Amino acid sequence: MSESAVIEIPLHLLQAARATPEELRVELAVELYRQRRLSIGHARELANMSLWDFRQLLAARHIAPHYDEADLDADLQTWARLKLAS
Repeated sequence: MSESAVIEIPLHLLQAARATPEELRVELAVELYRQRRLSIGHARELANMSLWDFRQLLAARHIAPHYDEADLDADLQTWARLKLAS
């Protein structure tokens, strides 16, 4: 089991935000992903959501997946290796 940290949030702030602790976890995960501070895997883990559900949430909020030129190059190299292996 991995270690965890506890963040204390005063109840009046939760009430002011009209949010549950679970909703705040999701909001934090989405924002850290949007800022490119967490990968999709780590963000969905923080949100306690499946990858599919987290991707759907990001799409609903118009947050594009992080995919850059380096990712494309890596995918093309993998595709080329797989093509040669078959």
